[in-house]
Amino acid sequence: MTRADWIAADWGTTNLRLWAMSAEGRVLHEAQSDDGMGRLKREEFEPALLRLAGDWLAPDRVTQVFACGMVGARQGWVEAPYRSVPCAPTTPGGFVEAPTHDPRVRVHILPGLSQSSPADVMRGEETQIAGLLANEPGFDGVICLPGTHSKWVRVSAGEVVSFQTFMTGELFALLSTQSVLRHGIAGDGWDEGAFLDALSDTISRPERMAAKLFSLRAEGLLHGLSPETARARLSGLLIGAELSGAKPYWLGQEIAIIGAEAVSAAYGAALRAQGAAPRLVPAGRLTLTGLVTAHAAQRSQT
Repeated sequence: MTRADWIAADWGTTNLRLWAMSAEGRVLHEAQSDDGMGRLKREEFEPALLRLAGDWLAPDRVTQVFACGMVGARQGWVEAPYRSVPCAPTTPGGFVEAPTHDPRVRVHILPGLSQSSPADVMRGEETQIAGLLANEPGFDGVICLPGTHSKWVRVSAGEVVSFQTFMTGELFALLSTQSVLRHGIAGDGWDEGAFLDALSDTISRPERMAAKLFSLRAEGLLHGLSPETARARLSGLLIGAELSGAKPYWLGQEIAIIGAEAVSAAYGAALRAQGAAPRLVPAGRLTLTGLVTAHAAQRSQT
């Protein structure tokens, strides 16, 4: 097996993904596991890394590992302090070295970003942003990163200027699986018209959202509202509230959406219904591109 010149790691709460890289930034091997930060004790991070990457390591030299994501959280391998915006999404010299016992590896963890007022933090998304800027160095506008905790990020002159987080994805998961609404919400399926109608309802009358949420349960009991339609309406109500709150970010701006295909499509449809013209950027290898950029910047400083 070809040995890695260095290793890129995307280490989230639920999953670990590694790439064995050549010195030129070419992918030699890939591996992934469910050894995310959320299931590991501090002393278990290094063994989890070695289980995947052990065969990539040369016995006679140190292999550098560059890792982003929740591995650098307070509950992770080692805390990588946040960098305050405005700043570039990644920068050389800001990495934190994790303690290791195996002499074949040296692990560098990328810090997240923070904002003092209103208080906000991100960890992992900054690397995707760095990947986008590596591909589009002239980008000036807003990046939407939908997910469990959606981020709206204003970018200008290669820097993250400000950002705001919305717990939309987590609220959807909680309401659809742990609230009274769970009895009438499908696990999949979609109704685009119902989604857009609910979106419009919330944007025009946000103070009615809590009542509209319970109406999903009532209409299921009284009028046979289908679980698929209820799912789409729940999504529309919550994303509508998010778009209302994020309006100062996206109104009149160039908007790039980075995320999983289905949720990105929903956000794209929602924004187009409000007269915006977002474009969907495949998340694909943006994190890897960001890690390659961080590694190259660090190497240029040494």
